[in-house]
Amino acid sequence: MVSAVLFDLDDMMLDRDASLLRFLHDQHDRLQPFLGHILQADYVKRFVELDAHGYVWKDVVYQKLIEEFRIQGVSAEALLEDYITRFHFHCVPVPHLMETVEHLKQHQFKLAVITNGFTGFQMRNIRALGIEHCFSEILVSEQVGRKKPDPGIFHHALDLLGVSPQESMYVGDHPINDVQASRQIGMIGVWKKSQHWSPPEHADFVIDDLAELKTLTQYMKLPDERRR
Repeated sequence: MVSAVLFDLDDMMLDRDASLLRFLHDQHDRLQPFLGHILQADYVKRFVELDAHGYVWKDVVYQKLIEEFRIQGVSAEALLEDYITRFHFHCVPVPHLMETVEHLKQHQFKLAVITNGFTGFQMRNIRALGIEHCFSEILVSEQVGRKKPDPGIFHHALDLLGVSPQESMYVGDHPINDVQASRQIGMIGVWKKSQHWSPPEHADFVIDDLAELKTLTQYMKLPDERRR
């Protein structure tokens, strides 16, 4: 019987693609003295390519942008600081985020977040989404000292919640870091379909929309012998 639901953040609760596009358009507009010689569409397109869906850190991205577009008057460090301190103003939630999380909380599921990234940056994004109060535990890899797919970060979260792997469900978009990693320690692995990743080799459940968790969790809350 499932009593805890754990979530990834980026592309799971945070619509990272939409958020990033909003931020990049704003950054280009605000920093016209330095970026105005670049067409906004070109700046945005190249950033997204270099970013690789968030798997390349932004100091590398900005340094390459400076070199390729011959940006002058502003450093990669300054652009990175702008990203770190202002991205959260542009956070866009995935559809049905708040209603789903509130539903799970009202039905007494223990809720937690496990996300890779830098603590301050990810916590600002979570707060911008307005969901921090819904989660008993929020684990960010920098603070924990381990990152997905390391099983240690999953075990640590479960210990904090006081639940076993068999009583818990992890929901994420990455086939290896989220689904495979959680299933390897005995959790129920749920894959939220992503245009960026191929389907995992094995997933216990696949969802298109976060709202599907409302039905799925009620089913998984039933004792094993009652599931048909």
